[in-house]
Amino acid sequence: MLTTQRKQQILGILKREGQVIAKDVAEAMEVSEDTIRRDLRELAQEGLLQRVHGGALPASPAVADFAGREALTAEGKVAIGRAAAGMIRAGQVAILDGGTTARQVARHIPLELKATVVTHSPTIALELVNHAEIEVILIGGRMFKHSVVAVGAAAIEAIAGIHADVFFMGVTGVHAKTGLTTGDFEEAAVKRALCRAAAETYVLASSEKLGAASPYAVVPLDEVSGIIIEHGAEKALTKPFEKRGVTVIRA
Repeated sequence: MLTTQRKQQILGILKREGQVIAKDVAEAMEVSEDTIRRDLRELAQEGLLQRVHGGALPASPAVADFAGREALTAEGKVAIGRAAAGMIRAGQVAILDGGTTARQVARHIPLELKATVVTHSPTIALELVNHAEIEVILIGGRMFKHSVVAVGAAAIEAIAGIHADVFFMGVTGVHAKTGLTTGDFEEAAVKRALCRAAAETYVLASSEKLGAASPYAVVPLDEVSGIIIEHGAEKALTKPFEKRGVTVIRA
């Protein structure tokens, strides 16, 4: 079997089953595990999958820069943002992550709501400038330009002094086994700190992120209160999370 044919079969298995187990694929194709691992490595370099121990998972497509993701804002993200904004109660301290879906949360917070929003994203802070009743606490640090958020030791130190009611987290991968992941090591650390600074955490997850994985772990699924997805997301995408006992909120 040619290498290109083998790779196409691997991608077909990944699409059909949601994962590739290197040992099983090697046996089925009657080649060595080293051959399959090499194929997986090359496919990962092309951005077609995410390698994990023993095999591979679907790669998250949410890897474009902020401007690119903002230009592609879908109705699903708007609905998720509206639903999340409606969960913030008067008097609460809410943490908003960076990213295009979190920006929709900020845009849908009622102008009359009196609450505090903590964020490490200047774009989120700017969205709330005209909300007279919202106190905004902006966490500083080194600017991670891809997501337009502050990261690093200064950000994590500031987060340590916060005890929030709720955190709305954005990630690039939401997988039933590997949990919540993102594409940058320092950004993952900041998200983890924000999660642990809040009594509840809800993940803002448009459907392309479900079942996908990125290189850096944030937290496992059992550390979040629920996942907010668009109403039309396929049941097959949400079933693995519901089987794990994760609350799935359809926006």
